[in-house]
Order: sequence, then C-alpha cells, then structure tokens
Amino acid sequence: MAAETATRRRIEARLDGLVAENRFTIAVVFPVVGALLLLASAESLVGPPLRYNALLILLGTIVMRLPLVAGLAPVLDRRAALGIAALVGYAFGIELIGVATGWPYGTFEYTIALGPMLAGVPLGLPVFFLPLVLNSYLLCLLVLGDAAGRRAIRLVAVIATVLLVDLVLDPGAVAIGFWSYGGGIYYGVPVSNYLGWVLSATVSVLALDLAFDRTALRARLDECGFMLDDLVSFVVLWGAINAYFGNWVPVGLALVLAGGLLKTDRFDFAVEPTVPDLWN
Repeated sequence: MAAETATRRRIEARLDGLVAENRFTIAVVFPVVGALLLLASAESLVGPPLRYNALLILLGTIVMRLPLVAGLAPVLDRRAALGIAALVGYAFGIELIGVATGWPYGTFEYTIALGPMLAGVPLGLPVFFLPLVLNSYLLCLLVLGDAAGRRAIRLVAVIATVLLVDLVLDPGAVAIGFWSYGGGIYYGVPVSNYLGWVLSATVSVLALDLAFDRTALRARLDECGFMLDDLVSFVVLWGAINAYFGNWVPVGLALVLAGGLLKTDRFDFAVEPTVPDLWN
C-alpha cells in the first residue's frame, strides 16, 4: 500500500511538473492553433487529413484538459472516483437519450465525428462534458470565497456558471459545424437546450458536491496555480470562434468568464518560463 501511494505521488509530481513547465503552450497555444484549424476546416481552406480531423480534435482536447487532470489527481479518492464514474454514466445515458429522442436538449445531431462514435454519440464525451462542470465548480469556489461554504449559494452559483459556459460553447459549436439543432433563437440554439442543461448541470453539480472533499479541493486550488488553465483554454478557443462568426453575445460571456479568472488571479501567469526555448 505504501509503495502504491509513493508511486502515485511520483506520477502526480511528474504530471504537475509537465503542466507547470508548459502552461502557456497548453493554455494558449493549443486553443489558438485549434481555433485556426477548426475555422480553416469550416471555411474549406484545408482538406483531408486536417479538415475536421477527429483524432486531432480529441487529442487536442485531452491536452488542454491536462491542467485540470493534474490539479484534481491528488484529491481524487475512492468516493470522488465513484462520483466521476457515475457522472460518466449519466453523461453517456442522457446524451444517447437526447440523440435518439430529442429530450431533454431538443432535437440535435452531431454533424461531424468528434472521435470514435457510438450510436451517434462521441465515445470521448466525458472529456468534452465533465470539465465544463468541474471548471465551473472550481471557479465558483474561488470567486465566492467564504460564501462557498453555504451549500445553497454554492450550488446555485455553479449551476448558473455551467449555463454561462454553455451559452458560450453551443453557439460556437453550431457555427463551426460540430452539431446542429436545426435552428434556434440563440445563434441557432433552441431554448430547450438550455432547459436540458439546467437538468444536467443540477445533477452533475450535486454529484460533484457529494463526491469531493470540498476542504481538500479548496486547499489544492490554493496551492495549484494552473488548476483552472483548462478554463483559460476554453475562453481562448470558443471566444475566438464566436468572434469570427460574429456571435457577440457569446464573446461577451466569454469575457465574463475571463473576468472571473482574472479576479481569482488565474488568467495571469508568467509566459516566458512556460514557452519552449526554440533557439537552443
């Protein structure tokens, strides 16, 4: 048991070091390159194999998730792991139902393959969905401060932040061609989608609140400066895509998220030490 614990700690330390040494590359370079490649795909400026390359989309997303993974790893005990596993099951279940029936998000379909697909749903769905909730939860813990200790305030704030995140994500994803609702009043997204997100956000936030030790999570947040870098990537990627398509409300909401990151000192990090030295 002691040997297993020591091995885990070594792996966590190496992952921490990897992310810390490459923060700018992961948090800024990857989403900028990703946005450019996706826009080039949408405008047919590139062809196969680069155009909407499912493997590149999935791998790029995984790389941008590394700060979150590294940040959570030390506080991921058995209860938290079970909570995450339950949310993975929920995410697949509700998405399969949604694609098949149109409930609870409204009728929609994935218009490109986001990696391997099962019954019209990406197998990489947890990589795309869960971090949206986790990042919202972590951001609210920091922004709320002492008020985060009150469950009702915490849960309402996190659910609202998850909806804010999706108000940025969905218009950009529809514009770039990831999925389609067949139309909707909010940049091609119907109101039903956000009603569905209220349900999924509530389930997910309640599960996370029960799964994680909030005291340990907050302590890890305080000591891990890069833990919200995945949200930085989100703001850069989807802010840029929405700006290109003139989706100015989502751009403004992305700036609100950026403001939250700035307020918590999570959008401001030294660039030079994290950029690979290309001259030596």
